[in-house]
Order: sequence, then structure tokens, then C-alpha cells
Amino acid sequence: MPATPVVDPPFSILSEDFAADPYRYFAGLREQAPVHYEPALDSWFLSRYEDVRRVLTDHRAFTTETLQVRAEPVMRGPVLAQMAGAEHTAKRKIVVRGFTGPALEQQVRAVRANAAELLAPFLPRGRMDLVNDFGKPFAVRATLDVLGLDEQDAEPITEWLGGVSEFITSLALTPERRRHCLDCAEQLEAHLRPVIEQRRRRPGGDLISQLCTAGSGGTGTGTAMSTREVTALIINVLVAAVEPADKTLAQLLKQLIEHPEQLAQVRRDPALLPAAIAETLRRTPPVQLIPRQVERDAVFAGTPVPAGATVFCMIGAANRDPAAFTDPDAFDIHRPDLGTARSFTAAAQHLAFGAGLHQCAGAAFARAELETVAALLLPLLDGVRLAPGFRYRESGLYTRGPVALPLEFTPVRATDGTFRHLG
Repeated sequence: MPATPVVDPPFSILSEDFAADPYRYFAGLREQAPVHYEPALDSWFLSRYEDVRRVLTDHRAFTTETLQVRAEPVMRGPVLAQMAGAEHTAKRKIVVRGFTGPALEQQVRAVRANAAELLAPFLPRGRMDLVNDFGKPFAVRATLDVLGLDEQDAEPITEWLGGVSEFITSLALTPERRRHCLDCAEQLEAHLRPVIEQRRRRPGGDLISQLCTAGSGGTGTGTAMSTREVTALIINVLVAAVEPADKTLAQLLKQLIEHPEQLAQVRRDPALLPAAIAETLRRTPPVQLIPRQVERDAVFAGTPVPAGATVFCMIGAANRDPAAFTDPDAFDIHRPDLGTARSFTAAAQHLAFGAGLHQCAGAAFARAELETVAALLLPLLDGVRLAPGFRYRESGLYTRGPVALPLEFTPVRATDGTFRHLG
């Protein structure tokens, strides 16, 4: 393990060094600057597990008001995380219902079919980039299926969604990039509007139809949602489902490849796969920062933070806090302090899905999606290894994941036009 770096006063979370490898700074932040002030953003960064969980679970003292500026302009309306009371309960229930029960069973079948189709061209070659060849297109297609959007539109939707995500996850945007992101959001909204109108007239079994026909309303009174409300929730689901999927899948394979004894155990006992996914989410969460606004003066680790300030919860640092997890930098699928059974629920010990009122509504779908794809991949990628000469690199501060993950494996021979284990 490298020596823990000292977090000096000039240290900045916006520095190139931090962007290149934030993990090496987490211990220093927790120990020396657990309430780090970033002057360029006029914001505070919290790195201790105790402080992060406190902020995420006390939604009255630490609100999501910052999302009015950070998300609403590109979501084209308020998102779930901005809501509370009857409105939040009603709308969250619709989204959660769209990712559980019979709907989830149907989605799992679609996930498997999409994954199999995307994998097929690469299996006889014995090599692929798990992020760019498979992960990114798969994440988009799987989410379009859930919503009931045409996969033929995947390319423009991916481009527009990239602008939306950039707006939400960038800590600093130039005027030109801001305009680009807003243009993307407007085009995505224009694309969705006729789809919503069509689903109102002829609803199907997809999530957009459920949103269009549900009598939830903004006050929970039974009034149907407006087109603006439905649009915001659709974009909310698109961002939440697409953004983390490829990152976590790539991290899972990378961790298992780097820990061959644990990879062998998962291959022998697929029941260990949920634990491997949960440990991946803990150790390398795709969402690294969650912002909140301080409603009244607060104190963290002896440091006063004034009312009205923005605090960023550092999920990656909190998930590696030794006060919450033993030997937290290690990857260990047998970790006794993780609790696999609760890792995808509101009782999760890790904070990769957030915590409290605004915990991720799609956690059950994320688990099913990742389990389904990993269960398909592992038997096919015999002898899987990182490509020779590959230099691993990650990108992103708000959300983070591998830039690429080129893999080599034993080519899979076709038999009667099909591939073994596939389908």
C-alpha cells in the first residue's frame, strides 16, 4: 500500500492529481481535513462515514435544494431527489413498482437478451473492451427497454444524455459547455414529448406508460402527472440507470481479475456473485459525490458549516472509512461487515446507493441487471485477463469509472450458429 499522503492547505479536490487518483487522498482527508473547504466552489467536502451518513439521512437539516441549479435545468423539471411528503411518496412508488415484481422479471429477460446480442460478435475474437465495446451500449439499451423507448434511437439519446450527465456531474462548466448541455436536454425533451403523448393514448407495459397513466400528481391527490413531470422522471431514470451500469460492471471484472482466488470462488459458487457486486459498489462506487444544502448552522468534526452552504458527501471516501469497515481499502467478497443481503436495500451499510429518504429507487434493478450480466459473462470469459500493455485509468469526480477495460479471453467457438452458455 502507498504511504498516506499529507493533505496540505493548498490541496484542492479540483486538482489534476486528485482527479487522477482520488483514492490515495481519502485517508488523508478523513484524518486531517474531514471537513474540507473548496474556495473555488464555495463548498465543503465531507469524507468521514459518520458525517456523510448523517447528512444523507437527515433530509430536513440537509436538503436537496442544490438540485434546482445542478439538475432541474437539464431534467426539464423537478426530480425525485427534490421532492418530499406526499408528492415524493406517490412518484417514488410508481418508479419503484416499475423496477420490482413481475416488471423486474420481464426486465431481467430483456437484459439477458440484450447482453447476449451485444456479446456475440466479440466471443469468437477472444478480446473486447468491456467498457466501450459492451458496457456503455448495453447500459443504454437495457434502460431504453425498461422505459419502452425504441432502441433504434439509442445513438441520439446517448448523445443527449451525455450532455445532461455532464451538466449534473461537472463541478465547473464553461458557458459554451453549459449551452451545449442545455441544448442536449431540450432535444431530449422534444424527442420524449410525442412518445409521452402516444403512451397516454395507447399505454403499454413499460415504465413510461405507467408514469403517464398513474394518478399520482404533484400533491398525491390522484391527479395525473403533467407532461413536464413525466419528462423529468423519464430523464431521471435514464441518468440514474445508464450512468453507473457500465462503470460497476467494469470495476467488478477488474477487481475479480486482480484477485484470482476470489474470481475462482465466484466461478465455483455463483451464489457469491451478489457479494462480489456489493463489495465492488462499496470499494469503487460509481457515484462519488452527493450534494446537499445546509438548512441551519451545523458542526462536523469540530468545524462549523454555515446555513445555506453546499456540502458534498464523498461517497468513495466514506465507504473506505475504517470506522465503518475493517481493512477498507481491500477487496474482500467475504467481508463480514458488509452484509450482502441488505446491501441493495435501505438498510445497506455501504453508501453507494445513498441513504435515507432519497436512496436510489432503482437499487433492486441495479442488482438484477449486474447479476444477470455477470452471470452470463463469467462462464464465457474463460482465462480472462487484462490486455498486455494496458494502463488502467479512471475519469470523473462526481461519477467515476474506468475509461476502458480491454480484456483477452479464450475464444468461444460457434456451434450451429450459437454460442455455448449464451441466451
